[in-house]
Order: sequence, then C-alpha cells, then structure tokens
Amino acid sequence: MGQLIAIVRTAVGDGRWRRSLALAVAFAIGCGLLSWWQFARREESAHQNALVQANYDRASAVPLSDALRTLGAYDDGRQKWLPVELRGTYLVDHQLLVRDRQSNGNPGFEVLTPLRLQDGDVFVVDRGFLNVGSKQDRPDTVPAPPPGTVTVVARLQKDEGPIAGRTAPVGEIPSIDLHAVAKQVGAPTYTAAYGQLKSEDPAPAIAPQPLQAPSFGDEEGTHLSYAIQWILFAVIGFGALGWSVRRDLLDAGDPEVTEADTRAAERRRRRPRDEDVEDALLER
Repeated sequence: MGQLIAIVRTAVGDGRWRRSLALAVAFAIGCGLLSWWQFARREESAHQNALVQANYDRASAVPLSDALRTLGAYDDGRQKWLPVELRGTYLVDHQLLVRDRQSNGNPGFEVLTPLRLQDGDVFVVDRGFLNVGSKQDRPDTVPAPPPGTVTVVARLQKDEGPIAGRTAPVGEIPSIDLHAVAKQVGAPTYTAAYGQLKSEDPAPAIAPQPLQAPSFGDEEGTHLSYAIQWILFAVIGFGALGWSVRRDLLDAGDPEVTEADTRAAERRRRRPRDEDVEDALLER
C-alpha cells in the first residue's frame, strides 16, 4: 500500500509526471467514451435483431394502407420485414431485372414487378431471384407473374436509391431505385419502401427462387468484446504510467518503493522452484 501511495503522490505532485498523468486521464476518458459507444451499438443491434425476428417470423400481415399511410411513408427502424397484404394486377410491361444480386453465393438478378393496386396506386414487389444464364449475362428464362387480380403478401424493405455512375441495359436496373421505377411506370407509386414477396394467390406454376431470409451475425458479441477491450486499454494506460513512475522512484532510491521491491524479491527467492518440489516428491 505504501508503494502505491508513493507512486500516486509522485504522479500527482511531481511536475515531471503531471503531464503524463493528464495524458493517461485523457486517454482513459477517450477509451471510456469509445466503450460506451460500443455498448450503445450492442444495444441497438440487439433491438434490431429482436425487431427483425418479430416482424419476419411472428408478425401477421397487415393491409398495406394501414402500414404505409402515404406513398412516401416508411419507418425502417420499426417496419423492416413487416409483412403487408395487397391486392392488384402486375404490370408485366414494366417489369425490371435488378443486376448484381446474390443468393447463396450465386450471382444473378432479382425480379422487380410493379403491382397496380385497386385504388390505382403502384407498389413495387421483388418477386425473387434468378441465376445468371448459362450462355449470357441474363437469366435463361424469366417466369411470368400470375395474370389478372392477385393477392400478394410481401415483407417491407426500404428504397435502395440510385448508385452513382451505374447504368443498366434496357429492362434492367442497377439497384432497387423506386423513384426510377415510378418514373418508368408513370403512375403514383410508393417510393419509400417496396416488398419482398412472401406469397401470391393465385400462385404461378413457375416462380423465381424465394429470397434469402435475414441472417443474424454475432454483432452483439462483437460490440461487447470491443467495449471490454476499450476498458482494458484505459487500465493498461494507468498501469504503464504507474510502472514508469515506480521505475523512476527505484532509480531515485525512494525508501518505500525500494523496501517493497526488496520484500518482493525476497519472497520470490523463498518460493520453492518446480524442480525442488519434484525432487522432494521423488525422495518421498
């Protein structure tokens, strides 16, 4: 205890070490803030995972007009993956293929088909995934959506927006840019969110591959690990300062630190070595 008091007294009172102490305190504060940020990220990640599981696995479909009150309404923090039910007619002439998509590691396209609702508004449905063709950079076939009036259940996703500098051939689109789709359709269109298809009634004889379910990584554990690491860094900073001050006091011959160091060395000398313990056991 006397050694610790001497180290603290020197770090606080000696002008040579006061600046180092201030740096150690500032470093610890920075580590504390970063640790707090990681704890907050972990809490946010846990909330999002719980929301996704609730919406994707357990939520019942609600009418689209109840979930999205206006064409530009959507709350990604609350409505992501929420299933909605809608009824209308697919606009096959305005169907688009979204380029550069993947499913289970395979490259391909997603089929984006606008659905004209019974009130005349348009809602964009992502009907699923198609692999790249065997001989060309397009699917070999694009299954047609059900004709006539269809009842669709789809899970809400936010608009991806345009990708700067990216273009696509006619009939394709580089991203799910709902404003671009609305411009092509030429009718009032939901532009904040689209739907990933869950079911169609009537169901077509041939349909694109279902889109992959959301995956849950170990983000919560990663954020917790980082938070603890930042706390350890702060402790290490003070430990390094204490070690440096102690070495300085030893060199200066401080009696309390020197005596404590001597006692520690004596205890180490008296501690039996592994070889001595083994020899004693063999002799017995």
